[in-house]
Amino acid sequence: MRTLLYVRKGTLDWAEAPDIGVTVGTDAIVRPIAVARCDLDDAFLRHDLGRPLRLAHAAGIVDRRLLGDLGRRPFTGPFPFGHECVAEVLEVGGEVRSVRRGDVVVVPFQVSCGGCRACSRGLTASCTTDRRTPVSMYGLGAATGGWGGTMTDRLRVPHADHMLLPIPPDVEPVTLASAADNIPDGWRAVAGPLRRWPSAPVLVLGGRAKSVGLYAAASAVALGAGSVDYLDTDPERLEIARRLGARPVERAASWRRMPARRGDYPVVVDANGERGALAYATRSLAPGGICTSVAIYFTAGTRVPMWELYVRQGTVATGLANARAELPAVLAAVATGSLRPELVTGVLADWEDAPRAMLAPATKVVVTRARLTEPSR
Repeated sequence: MRTLLYVRKGTLDWAEAPDIGVTVGTDAIVRPIAVARCDLDDAFLRHDLGRPLRLAHAAGIVDRRLLGDLGRRPFTGPFPFGHECVAEVLEVGGEVRSVRRGDVVVVPFQVSCGGCRACSRGLTASCTTDRRTPVSMYGLGAATGGWGGTMTDRLRVPHADHMLLPIPPDVEPVTLASAADNIPDGWRAVAGPLRRWPSAPVLVLGGRAKSVGLYAAASAVALGAGSVDYLDTDPERLEIARRLGARPVERAASWRRMPARRGDYPVVVDANGERGALAYATRSLAPGGICTSVAIYFTAGTRVPMWELYVRQGTVATGLANARAELPAVLAAVATGSLRPELVTGVLADWEDAPRAMLAPATKVVVTRARLTEPSR
């Protein structure tokens, strides 16, 4: 079988890989047919993250736990590429009951069992079963457990009855290509806070988590936010935000050139990740508001205005999205047409063109191929 490998910054190559099959009765083997480039994928495709992170770690610039969690050489190729996909089921183990050959399913990017204590609390990102590394997921090699990548002919999915979710009828696989990770990441950033404050205004700071911020804006619109303000410097993302139903607001190139705060928002999303963004986001909270940061801050000592949070009774939430736990609500919103993630996709390409297409300067890239199996009846 063939697998796409991340070799180095700017280089992806097809390679032959050993064939795989069902290992235990709870496994399924799937064939990805729509794969999206995650925001994190885009970062290490454009930048040599591994060496700078190692040097920064040695200098104490990044969090000291980083290399302990991800290994001494994270994001260093070659490793199987991709962790967002919709796939067709090829084989199932003897104990699998929820899916069968021919089903088209979303494969959550994190490996989880559905039955451990963490999963039972909805914390599927922290599943303790089969946990090989602190971050257990597809697509980043040994740093995340060596589960393989989704740009492949055959992918093993453990705990298939829990992991695999059939896509809604009449929804195209390409629409949900990013549902494994980035779409539920954006959804969770606003869904919980909007349950607490229905119809509240929402502020989204777009940036390094390119598509996640847009999915958060789209989710807020779908969930009935009173208004959605989307701040960014990128013209493409600002136009996408407008198409999603948010109000695009062009901001200054530096947070230092911005006013101290935007206003009073009960719900704020930080998808920016730059120095100063998290402080701006938290200062823009209404009393009692919640800021969810979906950006990854590698550096040590990220500044948060704790006194202002204290007197305004604000909350800052961060952490990995529990993708599998959020997916049922996401799929339901897509099925009704209220959530339209396909509007974020900027490049749609053929499977064979993936090594080139995945380098495109677009917010979201999706590659597709035809199915092998007939739909199940």
